[in-house]
Amino acid sequence: MNPGPVQPDRACPECPGSPAPDDRNAWDADYSVRGRLWGGSNPALPTLPPGLRVLELGCGNGKTLRTMVGRGWEVAGLDYSLPALWLCRDTSGRENFNAVAADARELPFGPGTFDAVFAFHILGHMPAADRKRSAAEIIRVLSRSGSVYFRSFAEGDLRQGTGRQLERGTFVRGTGILTHYFTCSEVSDLFLPLEPISLDNHTWTMRVRGRDLIREEITAVFSKAL
Repeated sequence: MNPGPVQPDRACPECPGSPAPDDRNAWDADYSVRGRLWGGSNPALPTLPPGLRVLELGCGNGKTLRTMVGRGWEVAGLDYSLPALWLCRDTSGRENFNAVAADARELPFGPGTFDAVFAFHILGHMPAADRKRSAAEIIRVLSRSGSVYFRSFAEGDLRQGTGRQLERGTFVRGTGILTHYFTCSEVSDLFLPLEPISLDNHTWTMRVRGRDLIREEITAVFSKAL
């Protein structure tokens, strides 16, 4: 799942002189070479009534969109990687949603356009300033009674600390793609002044080379109105 391009002048306080990479090319290269990066079981989605206007940020190769189409929603899938969008259209069907090539920090939609915005594993691929900017855009395009559905890796995840540190809790791996590992308080603060409906930590184990390693993820739902 892909964000808008990161700012090259953001640096880690602990690592002065280490600029954030522009990861647009890294995402394009990954999708062009490896194809569908995101597979496995489709994520569980909330039961929402037909006719709602739904936006998925960072739709990537269409893993989540596959479960959105056919529910009677008006779905838009946004990504700034063109190779990802082509894969997404092939996966999810060209007539079932609107594919939008755009930057998640500057959404090309008017205020209140969407009843639900899904941000699954996208804000965690941005540095702090861009996370705040994208969250503000999400809130702007959300309808008066709309909801945000958030998912991203948490600080207890096995990959936390892997790669070059960019900011506190944010690391860049060899591919040039950065990942931030959230705390629950960070997620709550990010979407102020929205009301948190749920905010949960989920952990599970993944067996790698005979070892049980911990994966950790934060899922949350926020609403403009209760």
